[in-house]
Amino acid sequence: MESTDLTHYKKLVAKLPQLRNEIGKVIIGQQEAISEVLIALLAGGHCLLEGVPGLAKTLMVKTMSDALAMRFKRIQFTPDLMPGDIVGTEILEDDHETGRKVFVFNQGPIFANVVLADEINRTPPKTQAAMLEAMQEYKVTYGGKDYPLPKPFLIIATQNPIEQAGTYPLPEAQLDRFLLYIKLSYPAEHEELNVLKSTTGTNRPELKTILSDLEIIELQKLTRQVHISDELIDYINKLVRATRPDGSPSSFVKQWCQWGAGPRAGQALVLCAKARAVLNERFSVIPEDIQTLAYPILRHRIALNFRAEAEGITTDKVIKQLLTELRLA
Repeated sequence: MESTDLTHYKKLVAKLPQLRNEIGKVIIGQQEAISEVLIALLAGGHCLLEGVPGLAKTLMVKTMSDALAMRFKRIQFTPDLMPGDIVGTEILEDDHETGRKVFVFNQGPIFANVVLADEINRTPPKTQAAMLEAMQEYKVTYGGKDYPLPKPFLIIATQNPIEQAGTYPLPEAQLDRFLLYIKLSYPAEHEELNVLKSTTGTNRPELKTILSDLEIIELQKLTRQVHISDELIDYINKLVRATRPDGSPSSFVKQWCQWGAGPRAGQALVLCAKARAVLNERFSVIPEDIQTLAYPILRHRIALNFRAEAEGITTDKVIKQLLTELRLA
């Protein structure tokens, strides 16, 4: 990397702490979740956000979009939502030049930079598949014609962990399409107190635009150039392979897991570790990046057996045990 490029990238990277501060004007607490969403954006992937109602999931995503000057759309998933409600549909219009009627593709809400898929598990698989296809292909195909989605493109899908009646859980193969599975917890006592004080008055903070869409694309390119040592790649490979009961060195995994993560998990861990390094203004990956991101990357890629679910064993406990057992030399 030339010195002029390095100077330019350092200026871009220096804006990331400003971005987090700007989001913090509106969102109190949830710093870990905010960082993980930004990591997904830098890594060019998508994330699944899970939390009980009232934890500011929608507000967090909207605030981030405003600070990035990115086009934001929210889709409320319901049992009667159809694929055309997401990707768009053709409408019949008059061609003013010829006077004939022609079909014109009317873009759906998926054509935005940041799309919030609210409660994605409340819509049937047919509609879920339309969203997930767009996530993977970065385009919409309608009537035999491809319509590319805008860049950068980030889908944040939310799930409510309660009230599971009448829902359509995402199959494991579709969960694997999400780069990160982020869990939101309740705020700490002092954070919740600040929420009560700051959101019940007349004060409305004004957000500044920190990064443009073109700058985000540059940062995504930079993320892939971040250095990671062969030793750390080897560690990631061993960690991912250890989640698979057949051949795992961990008796804990063999006892509680039905199957483990595939190669995509290793790719995600390498890329997200690089993104976390950039977010923390570093140009090389450290072990902490991997150990921190192992949870949101692996938790939806490990399937527990019936006994584990009955005993209250969670995928996070499996990951914690693996990180304890597998240490860097």
